[in-house]
Amino acid sequence: MEAGLFETGTYDGGVPTFPNGCHVCEVEIDADTGGLDIVRYSAVDEVGRAINPLLLEGQVHGGIAQAVGQALMEDINYDPESGQMLTGSFMDYGMPRADDFPAIEMETNEVPCKTNPLGVKGAGEAGTVGALPAVMNAINDALAQAGVHYVQMPCTPQKIWQALAAARR
Repeated sequence: MEAGLFETGTYDGGVPTFPNGCHVCEVEIDADTGGLDIVRYSAVDEVGRAINPLLLEGQVHGGIAQAVGQALMEDINYDPESGQMLTGSFMDYGMPRADDFPAIEMETNEVPCKTNPLGVKGAGEAGTVGALPAVMNAINDALAQAGVHYVQMPCTPQKIWQALAAARR
């Protein structure tokens, strides 16, 4: 008999599940500075049976925060001459904070899944998947009214101000 524990197992996951939802974001943009405020954010997600609604809400809120960071401020920059990273610390690299958000209105629509015994679906990326297009569409819709064609992520105040200035010319 050999020493140790040896075991193998295989799980194929069965039939895939597909959560869905709708995220809506409202922004206000200061045309003089390019500064942006998220003034309202609402989300409804359907992830099957919510076993722990509080944990689900925290997971979605965290995903929304991650997506807002990507959409508005997170940007790695390098010096073009030396290749030295210019945003190598949290003093230089923008990340979202609590004061960047309004109270997030969130609801769940529980429709138990029929392909697994718990009736659950994945919820791990619900916040990020919904928030990126919601935030970017809100920004570009607001800017379109001023004649701006499109602004790419991250929509920093500098990029927004430059786009508005170019549209005025």
